[in-house]
Amino acid sequence: MADKFVSASDVARRAGVSRSAVSRTFTEGASVAPKTRARVMKAAEELGYRVNLLARTLHKQRSDLVGLVGANLSNPYISAQVDALTAALHGNGLQCMLLNLAGAEEDVENALAKLLEYRVRTVVLLSGAVPDTLVRLAAANGTRLVLINRPLPDNIGRVDQIEADSAAGGALAAERLIAAGCRNVAVVLSASRTSAKLARAEAFIRVMAENNIPVTEWSQGRNTYETGIEAAHGLLSAPGIDGVFGVTDEIALGVMNTARHELGLSVPDDVSVIGFDDAPISDWSSHRLTTIRQSLSSLTKATLAAITGPADAPSSHHFIPVSLVERGSVKPQGAA
Repeated sequence: MADKFVSASDVARRAGVSRSAVSRTFTEGASVAPKTRARVMKAAEELGYRVNLLARTLHKQRSDLVGLVGANLSNPYISAQVDALTAALHGNGLQCMLLNLAGAEEDVENALAKLLEYRVRTVVLLSGAVPDTLVRLAAANGTRLVLINRPLPDNIGRVDQIEADSAAGGALAAERLIAAGCRNVAVVLSASRTSAKLARAEAFIRVMAENNIPVTEWSQGRNTYETGIEAAHGLLSAPGIDGVFGVTDEIALGVMNTARHELGLSVPDDVSVIGFDDAPISDWSSHRLTTIRQSLSSLTKATLAAITGPADAPSSHHFIPVSLVERGSVKPQGAA
């Protein structure tokens, strides 16, 4: 039987019992005689039988499967999201199916359609750029959606939104650079321009304008570390800019490390750098990036609550507060 799955019927034949007796044995709370249970368990162990959870899902009102959909999964903060959320799902007896939106959009739509065929109870769209067409496809299937750090398309059904307060975070970043004495700053946005990144950049620019501080925008490239490298070369090769806000930690780390190791600049003495997310990598001793934290534990808790709540619960909208985390890549307050 090495080339096929061991079925409940195989176990029933080995144990000399009915197929339904095997099913009852592996159904929590079902009634089965102790001797029958012992025979079934012995046969199952000998054959290496495992319950077919997908088949069992067909007979339940709600599946134990949760679909996670994301792009740019190598991003340190998104990776941390996946790690925390999958651990939380496992701890609550739920299973996870991960869909990586790395291909062409038509391939992604086909992949999402396949995911929905597994009758997932909820589809969680992680932070990042996810096309509205995919959101609508999931919604049209009657699947509950959880959207993380992205706006809600019009005319969508049951949806839970979970958002960090991006605008407040952008304002905090601006205020911190102003307090450090920065007077000629840049914001590195990348060309992805998702709603969350735009909100961070726009709030940053607004606060700087209120303080008569010029802002140079860098809106090229993908939301990656490499974009931070390119931005650093483009913005910092000549003297002038003394503060940079990367709208994600990944971008900010690219800027900071390039300034230090390729351009010969001191961070924060020559240029202050601040990020957004508080990805675990930002706290590494080799980085110590000052950043705006969107609490990963709060985000995970809100996401899990949306997944495990009643199937007919009304749509909800949760805001995750943000806070400043000082680590040393920005000059002390009041520095000249």
